Amino acid sequence: MAGTDEDVVAAADDALYVLTAVLLTPAKFPSVLGDDYPEACAALGLAPLADGYGLVLGQDGDGSRWTVAIDDVSLVAVAIASWDCGMEYELSPDERSVVAALPGWPLAVAVAAPGVPAPHDPAPEADDRPPLAPPDTTVWGPAQRRLGADEIALQWATWREQVDDSPLPAPVPTGTPEPSDEPERSDGPGDEGEVADAQDGSGENGGPGHSGIRRVLAEARTYIDSPPPLGRVRSSFATADARTLRADGPGWSLVARTDDMAFVLLDEEPGEVLPVGRGPELPGLLEALDKMAVRPN
Repeated sequence: MAGTDEDVVAAADDALYVLTAVLLTPAKFPSVLGDDYPEACAALGLAPLADGYGLVLGQDGDGSRWTVAIDDVSLVAVAIASWDCGMEYELSPDERSVVAALPGWPLAVAVAAPGVPAPHDPAPEADDRPPLAPPDTTVWGPAQRRLGADEIALQWATWREQVDDSPLPAPVPTGTPEPSDEPERSDGPGDEGEVADAQDGSGENGGPGHSGIRRVLAEARTYIDSPPPLGRVRSSFATADARTLRADGPGWSLVARTDDMAFVLLDEEPGEVLPVGRGPELPGLLEALDKMAVRPN
């Protein structure tokens, strides 16, 4: 949610009217920017600080887009939590906490500051660095694949309802009317997403297994003995007895519940969501990944 009209911080040579803010930390970062925390930082030209950053997005008095990175992570976390609860919170970081003022926005922002020109990139004379811009998510690729995994993690129950332990009917494309006896796929960031038959990647559910799933599970196993870059594996609260796991790698994303199954998305399979049945090996893999995953403070 956006901040209030009075929320301003010093950015460049003008005041910044705060529109929204996000965290950029090892445990929670805009995954659209990269598969891991260092990659997301590199997309903004920032060093991967251990404690991370808060990113404040807004406009200056001329309407120019600016992203201000601050090292007061807790301040931004409190602001986001307040906004999520429908409460007003004046996000006004101390100038001493500002690490960088970057032209442009790395994420799409649907709101604008009142009383100033429409959002636009700063003129070259204001900042000669190339302005930040959101990754292209109009076509399937790494950014959209990661956004799809975000959606599944956020709406786990909805996606889980589409899969059971029995053989499923043929994949159902997005937008197909829902027959009463077939699973529904909720709309996601992809244009034509599908849910394939559940399998465990090794063919133990009656088929030869999906080569992409086998590759993802094999690469995820390597993370246990050879830790990947920070943030490649993240764990967050799901229920009192389970965690939501998120793992990413070259060309793939995995979302799972430690007490349940997993979903895989692949760059080479646009818009398709591949459920992975629990099987005999997945529980141990998820448990091991959870132990080495980054967790929010």
